[in-house]
Amino acid sequence: MASSKEYLNYILEQLSELNRITYRVMMGEYIIYYDGKIVGGIYDDRFLVKPTKSAVEMMPDANLELPYEGAKEMLLVDDVEDKAFLRELIETMYNELPAPKKKK
Repeated sequence: MASSKEYLNYILEQLSELNRITYRVMMGEYIIYYDGKIVGGIYDDRFLVKPTKSAVEMMPDANLELPYEGAKEMLLVDDVEDKAFLRELIETMYNELPAPKKKK
């Protein structure tokens, strides 16, 4: 099931305090970037983030879920209503995320 544009817009609004949030459409889902690094995505109208050490510490009870068949597990963000929490989560994760891959 593809994610809805409405849910994407809702998550983007919740992340609007972060100036460098972008997204890319990928097979009906949305990859979310912060300052060029992939932080997670929207899959089946769920906001999932990479399970970095800081993300796990901030959400110790979060479920690990598969974004799609064959992918690595990601953390389900349940508290998408709290803008301050989301901003802190993304900013805290940033330094643990790998640098963007160079395009050939």
